[in-house]
Amino acid sequence: MTEARFFDDDGTPALELSGTGARPASVDLVGARARSTGRLHGRGRTWRAVIPLRAARWGGSALPLPSGRYRVRIDADGAPDAAPPATTLPEVALPGLRAALSDGTVVIGPPGDPADRTPAGQAALERRYARERDPLENAVFFESFYGRTAGCNPLAIDRELARVAPGVTRYWSVVDHSVDVPAGAVAVVEGSPEWWRARGVSRLLVVNDWLRRRFVRRRGQVVLQTWHGTPLKRLALHRPGFDPRRALAVLRESRRWNVLLAQSPYAARVLTRAYAFLRRPVWIEGYPRNDALRTDDGALTRRRLGIGPDERVLLYAPTWRDDREAMVDFVDPAALARAADAVVLVRGHTRTLHPGRDADGARVIDVTGYPDTSRLLAVADALITDYSSVMFDFSVTGKPLYFLVPDLEHYRGELRGFYFDLLDAAPGPVVRTQHELERALAEVDPDVFTERYARWQREFTARDDGRAAERVVARILDQGFVDRA
Repeated sequence: MTEARFFDDDGTPALELSGTGARPASVDLVGARARSTGRLHGRGRTWRAVIPLRAARWGGSALPLPSGRYRVRIDADGAPDAAPPATTLPEVALPGLRAALSDGTVVIGPPGDPADRTPAGQAALERRYARERDPLENAVFFESFYGRTAGCNPLAIDRELARVAPGVTRYWSVVDHSVDVPAGAVAVVEGSPEWWRARGVSRLLVVNDWLRRRFVRRRGQVVLQTWHGTPLKRLALHRPGFDPRRALAVLRESRRWNVLLAQSPYAARVLTRAYAFLRRPVWIEGYPRNDALRTDDGALTRRRLGIGPDERVLLYAPTWRDDREAMVDFVDPAALARAADAVVLVRGHTRTLHPGRDADGARVIDVTGYPDTSRLLAVADALITDYSSVMFDFSVTGKPLYFLVPDLEHYRGELRGFYFDLLDAAPGPVVRTQHELERALAEVDPDVFTERYARWQREFTARDDGRAAERVVARILDQGFVDRA
């Protein structure tokens, strides 16, 4: 017999389970991307477990668990899943989240009034947003990958803006409070009344992807679209096959942007055409997110990930696929770690963050949920990718690149198509199988790609000199998008 209740343990939301008989060896909540271990009490005929609904990852502070489903796992002397609780608890509000229990599964969701999350509630908030005309604030609304992270170019711009203009209010759009926002920033949960308000009163919006939901520009409001990578794969209007609905959506979206940030002249040419962003300002300043690659030796991130200072680190970071939800499984990371005598970091695309599940294995660390990709690039001794724009960013480091492309013909010919010939330009080995990858890692001298690598850097990363955020923020302030004080 197991009983359960949710409660607030001095500001920490928690699930309490209690039962009779021998005390379990452990009680955990296990989700796809996070887990929490309970504190066990009692040694007689009854026991009690308190499982925090918060967790700390990567050496950061404890935050509410990400939204999703968590299995209650009771391990009774090596027998997992012994007597999961049959108790049903209705959804309750707790600090930073909402939680419910049914059939041994805890469902975590973002905080706020459940009525606001219904279609009718969102429609009402959207109408209010569209018609209100509150005065603009000296504020910036940041959003990175639809609020799934607080990272990428918006994070680097936030950090520089906070340094030189600390009086500017900084709102961050987040899917829930498991997303750690920068110090001094205000987190607003997507779809909440506070989110709609912040979006409406901020003088500047800094985003790295589509705005998606209805956007009504207020007089004086500016949108800076930083985008999230130099493209190899065809985008937007350039994708294979003509779809009039997609074309209309692309044109509607790009008209919302006032300024577009590009990593290089090549990226500017591609992005402006793919999004029909014509006769409007394009800032070719390099990527602020890559400033860290000029200054970070990776030591701090190694410690946070539990990696020794002398261990070899391989980062596997493929892009997403239009024809599947989860991350591609072209690599057995544990086998790669053994073959290369290395720690393998697995980094899925943000689109595979919620549908997927953490990879595991000896000397394997899934870092799909790590907030700042640039810090992972700084840690890696080599990058393994396919068609991801991370190939351009990593080349700032000058470290070896490997391209694992078992589906090259399908991806290039049917799914997306390329802007240039990867086989002809790649500044590292292009392989089709994990066996070929392991051989290349062991046998190919990176120096044979020196000339190609230098040409690649001149073409794609010449402006990534460590001062891109400084230049971008200087332009933001010079053009009066926000005030310094």
